[in-house]
Amino acid sequence: MNAPVITVDGPSGSGKGTVSRLVAERLGWHWLDSGAMYRLVALAALRRDMDLDDVDALRGLAAGLDARFQADDAGDPVILLDGAPVGAELRTEQAGNAASRVAAHQSVRDALLERQRGFRQPPGLVADGRDMGTVVFTEAPLKVFLTASCEERARRRYKQLKEQGLSANLLALSEELAERDRRDAERSVAPLKPADDAVVLDSTHMGIESVLEEVLRLARERGLTD
Repeated sequence: MNAPVITVDGPSGSGKGTVSRLVAERLGWHWLDSGAMYRLVALAALRRDMDLDDVDALRGLAAGLDARFQADDAGDPVILLDGAPVGAELRTEQAGNAASRVAAHQSVRDALLERQRGFRQPPGLVADGRDMGTVVFTEAPLKVFLTASCEERARRRYKQLKEQGLSANLLALSEELAERDRRDAERSVAPLKPADDAVVLDSTHMGIESVLEEVLRLARERGLTD
């Protein structure tokens, strides 16, 4: 538990997942995509036609979730649910919106908390999500809150979906992101907000490389890397 942690929190589409993965690669650290865990619970619930407001059923599902994070022969991450790769299905808007609803239940968060903390291993961990710095790793020496305008985040998501060959509507995406932001910020359980000691980075007018270099600079400043 002495392994250092860098947390990168922020709203959907802020680039936190890409930045976190790249920081972990540059440092040779482990990477935790905590949002994937909530998406996995949500996806499993959707596949079972479960009520996303049935707290008891969702808690049991989260506690016994058959989910694994592996790497393929090329070293790329592979996520398995019930023994099978989930692929792009995990990143659909349906899964994302369902994950936001599932994550609002305290009992679900409690069921996943120790699993998330278990990713903290030497030489270090980069953890991205919505409450990594405020709840899961409150003692992290570097906490980053990455944000961007709703319009810019919708544009990024639209481009990503188009590149994947999926249909998308920019206005609908912007409205969905705004609704998800509101739900995540107003929920009583672990609301989306920067930790008191977090560094807030607005990536609206920044490229991924610029954000990456700024996070690495902050890591060096805190003595986490050479």
